[in-house]
Formats: sequence, structure tokens, C-alpha cells
Amino acid sequence: LLSLVIWLVILHCDHGVNNPSTMFIWMTFLFCLLWIGFLYHRYPYFLQDVQNSVKFALVRYTLSKVRERNDTILDRFLDCVKRHPHKPFILFEDESYSYLDTDRQSNKVARALQQHTDIKEGDTVAILFGNQPFFLWIWLGLVKLGCSAALLNYNMRSRSLLHCFSCSGANVLIAGKEYKEVVEEILPTLTEQKVKVFVLADQCTTAGMETFSDKIRQASSEPIPVDVRSNVRLMSPAVYIYTSGTTGLPKAAVLTHLRLWNLSFVQSTFGVSSTDVFYLNLPLYHTSGLMAFTGTIERGSTLALRSKFSASHFWDDCRKYNVTVIHYIGETMRYLCSTQKRPSDRNHKVRMAIGNGVRADVWREFLNRFGHISVKELYGSTEGNIGLSNYTGKVGAVGRVNFFHKVKLQYQPLRNSEGFCVEAATGEAGLLISQISQKAPFIGYARDPKQTEKKRLHDVFVKGDQYFNTGDLLWIDEENFIYFQDRIGDTFRWKGENVATNEVSDILTTMPSIQEANVYGVKVPGQEGRAGMAALRLKEGEPFDGTGTFRHVSRYLPAYARPRFIRIQNCLTVTGTFKHRKVKLVEEGFKPDEISDRLYILDDKDKCYVPLTQRMYDSVVSGMIKL
Repeated sequence: LLSLVIWLVILHCDHGVNNPSTMFIWMTFLFCLLWIGFLYHRYPYFLQDVQNSVKFALVRYTLSKVRERNDTILDRFLDCVKRHPHKPFILFEDESYSYLDTDRQSNKVARALQQHTDIKEGDTVAILFGNQPFFLWIWLGLVKLGCSAALLNYNMRSRSLLHCFSCSGANVLIAGKEYKEVVEEILPTLTEQKVKVFVLADQCTTAGMETFSDKIRQASSEPIPVDVRSNVRLMSPAVYIYTSGTTGLPKAAVLTHLRLWNLSFVQSTFGVSSTDVFYLNLPLYHTSGLMAFTGTIERGSTLALRSKFSASHFWDDCRKYNVTVIHYIGETMRYLCSTQKRPSDRNHKVRMAIGNGVRADVWREFLNRFGHISVKELYGSTEGNIGLSNYTGKVGAVGRVNFFHKVKLQYQPLRNSEGFCVEAATGEAGLLISQISQKAPFIGYARDPKQTEKKRLHDVFVKGDQYFNTGDLLWIDEENFIYFQDRIGDTFRWKGENVATNEVSDILTTMPSIQEANVYGVKVPGQEGRAGMAALRLKEGEPFDGTGTFRHVSRYLPAYARPRFIRIQNCLTVTGTFKHRKVKLVEEGFKPDEISDRLYILDDKDKCYVPLTQRMYDSVVSGMIKL
């Protein structure tokens, strides 16, 4: 339309018609407008693709300089301390801690560990903490000593917690005082292994456990000499983060210092600046939580930290701390949208939301209710060597394929006649895999070469190549946007956590009355992910004990991994290789009117599994009963 108007102006302008030079300029301008219009119509995301590619190129350039200097994220932090020592770095409850405060506190932690343990460069220390500044101070203190940190999930208990500690190779454990009783459950084994155990408190009467708060308070805040960590390299382990993976107990994914840099640049590529205040209420032991922390360091910005997510306090916190960027998982937005509407819903300074796992309908509802917030959806895994980002804001997409970022998709790698994999077609679901290379390495799991190898695919497209198997199904539309479809294998996601079905089955079958357990995830209308369900075969003559089963799973499993539904069967069907069949069970779900087997639902209030009636089912579907 603009081109047409300009053309009409030219026709009615005698000077333009009679002057060849002016006519040429106008025609050139018109041609450019028409060409831009064509590009915009044919490639509506072209400019965003270019902009994202430029940012990506700048990140690669910065990363190359980091490699040359062998800098870690700690070096970036120390640089921030020099440039703006008194700038607020951590906002927590009613306290504000500057970059200099954090530097001094982490020095005290490091010196306390030097004085009261014999840890040295290259060792690992496990930390069991909720979200609080000490979590961050301890991690920075460990990096200053050249040590790595095993970030234990505070939901783990007993056998699972001990397994997570042991597979990291740690010889020291530091726990928050609120987790003292949790540690006491595994303390006899830790004592046998001569593990040094500290609790962040001033007093502790438990034998084999020492106080740590007093030791930090008495330690010097003088800087730690650089030569203490002189052998740390970018490929050295920085942290161990636990992932359920596809089978068995949690595995310790190794994140190197280079991997932390890659995660830290996410905020930069989305346009977060040093003036932003980043709000985090997700657990710091998760990759997403740690990424927010290290990203804040990379940007030199401020982190507003909350101990746990609270939908009712979320926007109050954002106003209190003048938050401009928030971090989310899918459940975050759904919980916020389910709160009672307030006149102040749009009264905030939040301009951007970074995270993953939000449904398209919740995404739209979130924007309609809370105002224009730029949502940056991500896709990635803790141990993976690939990450996707939806930099355009296309609702529902987790990423976009452009000429800088190619992915290979195929469901359960289908081999052609030559033995190589075949790429999935546009619109067809496929297994997301990513080539393993020097630029995109796959480090794997600590002390678990068998599970590490299971994530590798060999001879995929050409002889000798290797690819990382994400275990996730995705698909690409005609505009090259990528969408998450489902997970494959023996795992499902609930409450923002990955749940390994084999781990839950193993816990259930330790009960005297249960012969077999087949665990899987089922869709619940209006809920993110899948709720856990277990099909059980009881031992002959044994009744189902709803109270005992609740007590058992509560003791050994974190809340998100406990089966919400139980189905009692006379026999569990298996495949020819004696693996439990799950597809039909998943399809049947938990509908009482369609299933003749006895069904039970977890009742947190009565601390029991109670019979699932049709009325209760309707209440779950309508949202009256919260899972």
C-alpha cells in the first residue's frame, strides 16, 4: 500500500516525471520497498533470525576469548566485584547483599573449609540446601578452592540421597540445618566412609556431624590466592546436577566450567542487561536455577531470590524488588493464572519471562492477564549438548531452525537399507538428537559409563559419527518452528521434575505385600506433564494397604515422584523380553467408568490411598481436587 501511494505521488508530481535523476531515485526506493515487502511476506521472521544469529555469533566470539584466557565464571564474578563492588547482587527476604559482600562471604566459606577439612583442588563437596544466599556463597567458595559441588536435591531421602552423594565422589557434605534429620538417616553409612559432615548451625549434638556457621563466622574474608586453583580448566567439572534420566536411580550429570559459560549466555542472547533484576524461585540445585545465578554474574545484574515458589506472593515480590525478568517452568505460569484476579495484576515492571514447559493455552492466558511480557521459551536438558530457544515469541514453540542451528529429528532412529538413520519429515514427530563434537561435547554421568554410553548413538548418518539421544519427541512445522511433543522411554515429567519409573517401581516392590509394580505417567486435564500411576500385582493373599503404601512412598520418594493413582491388577502384561507393557495402560488413564480394576488415589490430607470413585474422578478433572 505504501508503494502504491508513493507511485501515485510520482505520477502527480511534474518535477518527478520530467527529471530523470529524481525519477531513478524514486524508482529505486520503490523497488527496495517492494523487495522488503516481499521478504517480509515470504520470510516474516527473517529479521529476527538475523538478529538472533548475530547475537549467537557474538556469544561464540566471547566464548573463544574465554577459552584463550581459560577464564571460569568465577573470573567474571571477580571482575564484577572490581567494577561495581557495592551494587546489589542478591536480594533475599529483607536483606540486600552486594557483589563485595558475596565475595567476602565466599572467601570465609573457602577458608573455613581449608581450616577444618583436608579438601584440595579437584575434590568434590556435596551441598544440601534450599534457596538461600549461603547456597551461592558456598558454591563460589568451592570454585575459589578449585573444587566442584554436587548439588543434592533436597527432596531426596534415604537410599536415593545416599546414592546421589556416593556417585559424585564427594568426601565432604554441607547441609542446611533444616535438613539435619534427613542427613541423620544416612549418617551411619557416611561415617563408615569417613565423610566429613557439616550442618549450617551454631549448635549440633549429633555424633559425626559438626557445626559450620560458627566456623564461617570466625574465618578470614581475605581473598583466596589464585594458585590454589591453578590447575582448573574449562573442561574441569564445576558442578554435578542430578537427573532421573530414563532408568534407575538419579544420575550425576557432569557440568564443566565451559558448560556453565554456555548456560550463562542465555540471558545475554535474550537481551537481559546489567540493569535488570532477575527473579528466581526455582530450586538452585536444578540446571535452570543455577543458570539464572551464573547468568546474573555474566550480565553483572541483580538476583532476587526466594526460598520457594509462592503463587500468592509472586507479583508482590516482583513489585518489592522491582523485578524486570522472571524465570519460569510451565507449572509456574499455570499456578499464577489460577490465582484470584486482582486489580494489581498488571502493576509490575516485568518485561521478560525466560523458561520452559509452558502450554500454548496457558501462555496466551498469562499474557492476557498480566500484560505484555516477552516470553522466551527454551528447550534443553541438564546433560545434553543441545539447546533450543524460541526467540520470536511464537506461542507454543520451543525453538526455531535457522541457518545457524540445525537439528536432526527421527523417532526411535529408523535405519535405511544402508543402516543409517532417516530424518523425520516436516510435521512428523521425531527423536531429537544432536551430533557430539569438540564444540558440542557430551560429558555424560559421573562414575556411570554404562548409562553415559546409553545416551550415545553411533553410525547415525555416516560411519563413525556419534549423536546424543535426548529421549524427547519434537516436530517441526512448515515455518521451521520446533514443538515439544512427549518424552519417550521409562520416564515422565511431573511438577517440573523428571521421574524415573524404574526407581519408583523398585521402591514400591520393597513393600512385603507387592509382587510387581508397573509405573507410568498419565495425562490429567488442565495439568502440565503427567501424573504418576502404578499398576500393582499383590502377593497371593495379601490385601492392598492404602495407609502403609502412603507411608512407604512418603518415606522413600520425593513428593513429585509418588504415584498419584494406583491400579490393582491380577497380572501385569509383559513383552517378549519381559518388559512391562505400558502403552495401553497410559491410554486407559485413570477413568473408573472404563476400568474394571480397583483404582486408588493418593489423599495427602488423610495420608492414605483411598478408592477412586467416579465423583472423585470428576473432581480431579474439573480441578476441584488438586494433585
